[in-house]
Formats: sequence, structure tokens, C-alpha cells
Amino acid sequence: MEKVAILDAGAQYGKVIDRRVRELCLDTDFLPLNTPATELIQNNYKAVIISGGPNSVYADGAPSYDPNIFKCGLPVLGICYGMQMMNKEFGGAVEKKSTREDGQFKITVDPKCLLFKGLYKEQCVLLTHGDSIDKIAAGFKAVSHSGDLIAGIANDKLKLYGVQFHPEVDLTENGKKMFHNFLFDVAKCKGTYTMQSRESDCIKYIQETVGDHKVLMLVSGGVDSTVCAALLHKALRTDQVLALHIDNGFMRHNESQHVEESLSKLGVNLKVINVSHSFYTGSTTVPDKSSKSQRRKTASLNVTTDPEEKRNIIGDIFMKVANDVITELNLKPEDVYLGQGTLRPDLIESASDLASAKANAIKTHHNDTELVRELRKQGRVVEPLKDFHKDEVRSIGNDLGLPQELVQRHPFPGPGLAIRVICAGEPHMERNFAETSATLRIIIDFCNAIKRPHALLQRVKSSTTSEEQEILLEISKSSHHGATLLPIKTVGVQGDCRTYSYVAALSSNEDPNWENLMTLAKLIPRICHNINRVVYIFGGLVEHPLSDVTPTFLTANVLSILRYADNIAHNILQSTGYNRNISQMPIVMLPLHFDRDPMASDPSCQRSLAIRTFITADFMTGVPATPGKQLPIDVSV
Repeated sequence: MEKVAILDAGAQYGKVIDRRVRELCLDTDFLPLNTPATELIQNNYKAVIISGGPNSVYADGAPSYDPNIFKCGLPVLGICYGMQMMNKEFGGAVEKKSTREDGQFKITVDPKCLLFKGLYKEQCVLLTHGDSIDKIAAGFKAVSHSGDLIAGIANDKLKLYGVQFHPEVDLTENGKKMFHNFLFDVAKCKGTYTMQSRESDCIKYIQETVGDHKVLMLVSGGVDSTVCAALLHKALRTDQVLALHIDNGFMRHNESQHVEESLSKLGVNLKVINVSHSFYTGSTTVPDKSSKSQRRKTASLNVTTDPEEKRNIIGDIFMKVANDVITELNLKPEDVYLGQGTLRPDLIESASDLASAKANAIKTHHNDTELVRELRKQGRVVEPLKDFHKDEVRSIGNDLGLPQELVQRHPFPGPGLAIRVICAGEPHMERNFAETSATLRIIIDFCNAIKRPHALLQRVKSSTTSEEQEILLEISKSSHHGATLLPIKTVGVQGDCRTYSYVAALSSNEDPNWENLMTLAKLIPRICHNINRVVYIFGGLVEHPLSDVTPTFLTANVLSILRYADNIAHNILQSTGYNRNISQMPIVMLPLHFDRDPMASDPSCQRSLAIRTFITADFMTGVPATPGKQLPIDVSV
């Protein structure tokens, strides 16, 4: 049996590599980065792929590896961090540049290189990195470029190839072809592996794991937990499955009623309980950042502002409520397994050892808190979907004969609306706020900024190519935008790392040119590394800066407004039929009150709503839906 070894350097997309290779009919093993070359040879691997990762190759504590993996004769493809490892190992140099790349960009490739055989010179790929190759290693040549940066290297003689981008994700449009070229043309694989039925594998896993025990299945109503409940219902006796829907007070409009009706149609006997008060006033313990060994108690959820603490509180309360239900049913906890619709991206983003031993935690999912991990260690958690992505789960749902309204439903997280409120009691304005605001204004008004010498102007120029500077000139000449740095933080992913950074907001009195706005949204984080999100504000040019926030917590009033807005937005999307064009559309409440004259000293007392239209297949990477393209202007505004 042909096998490919995937060495894990801690990438958010490491397990996606595994999926892409299996789709090419090749079996894989996901191995630690420090796996010895002798082991790779002894186990007859046909090729090696090294994933990306959040570290710098020169950093103290950078992951260790066996240098002989590059000299043992096996073809190697290094992705992002893997490419930088390869370049450093052969005497090349890698350094942190003034520019970083996060998003979908066009690059040039050399079609004469085997890796890019049969492809056009210009390719659309996902780049997400801060470090870049400064000097190519001896014996290697550059086979791809992103502007002035090297995006690919090759040593044909040693069958060593590296790419700075991520060929495994959907945003790299010809990534699968690149994998095919490496595995079949370079490594000479045959492709004899066949995937067994996902459904039958899941049922076998459930039966072997559960045996005669009972399973308490937590059902949120989303496609993941619904498919999981249907699999349990099919695999086990009716008396073994206890389906539970916990209304935590953060559900969408009539969500719990909809869940109960939908599951009853599938023959699942669902118990619904409303414990919203337990969530509002609940707390938990989290590691104390000032001490590695100690823990501290959080504040109650309804006054907590840190998004990671909110997630931990909600996840742990789910477990406590589940245990209370087990006690009420006069069952012994050790005799009851916990059923969850956990997916692979959940585990990757939570940095679970089940997905990657080295990945950076982006956000803790409610189904992967410390309490859940402890239950896993005891062998008491049943997660038949943990190796799948959203589209694969939908395929299983179709195979099970579930209604399309359930299978194609937009995802809604277990913590619900609680994580769609950016809570804040005070503005987030670090020492770099003023400087970042000034840099942002230079970017937006580039045509005038270059006429006035400024220290920050050179930073903008050094972080962009001459072509990108021409684009900024053209955009700033053709339209007038306002740029406002928002005094809040949001969670993002940049270079396989979690970021918790500022949001840049653009506005204008003119009709928005969405192509220009999308270009600015890519360039701004590339220049300002402490900005991880760009939004557009409707309603005219924002004239006054923001220096305060409206105190916002998880109160009944805040949640009811968000629930009402969410219901309106999704009803419009559903009634127009454009819900099929959009993968997910969170409505997010922001603690921001715009356009108050600072001289009038008016307090911040209003809030704003953000609409995030997201298009994705794997729910790992994606792009925003563009008004006028994926969404008609009249629907989107």
C-alpha cells in the first residue's frame, strides 16, 4: 500500500493536507515533525509533506526535526514553514519582512517546474505569513514569486520543493493539481488507495466505542449535531440514545422550537431544557496567566468581555448541565458516554492533540474545553465526525436521507449569540493606536500623502511593491474614503497564529466600489500588522474618530436586539434564495456609536451591527461575498 507521510509543524490546515492527499487515492499518516528519516524509510513512505506552522525557523524553541529527511532520497514538499525549514537547512536565509501576506493573492509560477506542470503562469493562492525567504539556498532556484517575495523554491535533482502558500486549501484554486504533480510526477505514486463508506465507518466506530452503554447526545440543531444524532440513532438501540437540547439563552429566534420539531421528524426523542440563568450567571476556572500552575475563577458570563473566557465558561457550563441531567435520570456518570458533533476544524482551532500537537489555539470550541478533554482521556466521548469537514458531514447527511433544510442549514455555533456580541467595558487603545491610525490614513489617502514627507510614509512604501503603490494611487485618486481605527479587538488567524487585534473601518459618501474596497482590505493588514480585519461602514463618511465605546455585556436587551436583527437578515436571505450563495452570515453586535462630535462631549450610548457574508467549502478558509457579485446590491444593502 502506497503511503505519504505528513509531518506536523503545527499548521491550522495540517489535517486538510491529509484530506487532499486521500482525495488523490493515496493513504497518509499524520506524524510528528521530529519523526526520524530512518523511520520514514523503514515504513516505505513514497513521499514526505511538511505542513506550515506558527513558529519562526530562527526562534528559540522552534520545533525540532531530523535534517536527514531532506537527504534520505524521499521527495519532499515543504509548505510555508516547511519551505522555510528546507531553505534554512541548505544554507539559505529566512527573515521577518516589513510586509506580511494574509489572504488570497495572485502569484506567478514557473510552468517548467514539475510542481506547476500544466498550469498558467499566474495563479490565485492563499498566503498567510510574516517571515519570508531572504536568500535562496545553494542548489535551489526560485520557481514562484508574490510581487518581490519568493513564493516557491525547487531542487529538481534532490526532489525537494517548497511553497510559501497553502496548496491544500480551497482558496488556492489549483492546489489539488499541484499536489497531483508532486505525488504522481515527482514521487511516481500510482494512487491505489480507496476510501471506504464514511457512513459505515461512523456506525462501526459508534458501536465499537459505546457497546451497551448509553449516550447523552448534545444537540444544538446545526447540521453537525443533527447528523451525529442521526448516526447514533441508526447505530444504537433507541433506549441507548438520550438526545438533549440545552437552551442557553443565546439561541436564535425560535431556535429551540425549530430544533425540537426537526429532530422529532427524524424519530429522535429530544429532551429540551431551558437553563439560560445558569449560563448568564455561570463562571468557571481558567489558567492564571501570571502562574503556570495556578488557576483563577472567572467573572460571571454576563460581565465577561474576553472572548476566550466566554467560550470556556459556556463550554464548561454545557458539561455541568449535562451531568445534572444524568443525575436527574438516576444514571451513573461512568455508565454514560457524551455524544458530540465535533468536526476536524473545531479541534484544529482549539489546538487539540487529536488534530495537531503543535498548532496555535485560535479559539476554544465549546466541545473541546478542558472538561471535555478530561472525559476524552477517560474514553467517555463519542465523536464520529471528528475527522471530517463541514462539506463531508453534509454528504453524510445526504446519505442518511436527512431533509435538505437541515443538511444545508447555515452553521450556528453552540455558544450561539453570546460569541456574536463583542463585549467591552472600555475602549481598546494601546500605545500604538495613534500611530496605527495615522498609517491607516496614509494608506487611504496615498495620492496626497506622498506629497507630504512623513516617517510613516516610508513604512507604507517598504511594505508594498511598486505595483501595489500604483494601485493605492489609483484608488485614492478615483474616490474619497474615510478611515477609522476602531477601539475594539477581534480574533483572527494570521500566519497560523491567533491574533487579537484592531479593526479598520472604511467609509465614504460615494457609492462603494467593492473591487477597490476588497483590494484595500487585503493591503491594510499587510502593512499594519496589528490590524486583522477591515469593515465598510454604511451611512456616509465617518468624520469623527472613535475614542470610547458603549459599555456592552450579555444583557437581555443586547441579546434581544441582536436576535431581532439576526432574524430579519436571515429571513431576507432565505426569502430571496441567496442563502444558497452564502455559506455563513453571522450578525455581530459592536459596542460602537459613530459620528459624535468630540467637542459636544456626547456619551457613547448606541451600538452598531456588522454583517459578515462568508463563502467557503471547507469552513477553514473563505472569502467575503461581494455585493454585486455573489449578492445583488439591493439584497446586501
